[in-house]
Amino acid sequence: MLLLSAFVICLFLSSTEVFAHAVTEGDKGYIQEISGVNLLPFMYLGAKHMMTGYDHILFLFGVIFFLYRLQHIAIYVSLFALGHSTTMILGVYLNVGINSYLIDAIIGLSVVYKALDNIGAFQRWLGFQPNTKAATLVFGLFHGFGLATKIIEYEISPNGLVPNLLAFNVGVEIGQLLALAVILIGMSYWRRTRSFSRHAYTANVAMMSAGFILVGMQLTGYFVS
Repeated sequence: MLLLSAFVICLFLSSTEVFAHAVTEGDKGYIQEISGVNLLPFMYLGAKHMMTGYDHILFLFGVIFFLYRLQHIAIYVSLFALGHSTTMILGVYLNVGINSYLIDAIIGLSVVYKALDNIGAFQRWLGFQPNTKAATLVFGLFHGFGLATKIIEYEISPNGLVPNLLAFNVGVEIGQLLALAVILIGMSYWRRTRSFSRHAYTANVAMMSAGFILVGMQLTGYFVS
């Protein structure tokens, strides 16, 4: 709960580029300069991206919020990884990108969607429950396009492109597992306390607010750029 509140504050205080699947200037220069197969460096960059990708982490947090069994968590995380990996690799390989502000606004909406889903808003408002597995896969596709768009902008060398992309994706999945482990440890502790049932709704409202802030920041960046 405190982490979500701190994140919302950080969104207000930070520029849009920090949360737009941005790659640091040092990493950007490295990507542009190297050529050939560089598996370990690209694995590191992929893991770093996931561990610092607040939108990814927020979405994962929402996905596993009410999942208690490891097999259920594995299914949803695998669907997200499948979507994310597919569009990231194919997007870069086929040179298919989307405006970074617009795709990141959609990613912000994915956080809003998951928070609304967790509080049962769709059942109350629309009278039905969307397919949560399908939604996780679809939003995973958008998350992957967000990263693909950034990589395309940095003009990665075609020499060794496929192995480097696969290594990057392996790094992303490693980073995702590390982030997920931290989330699960925190959630396991929180669920054993009385505050979980009292503050679960509030936590999802905070997550939804963070998602709306992400959307607003990206749309603002789109219209002023």
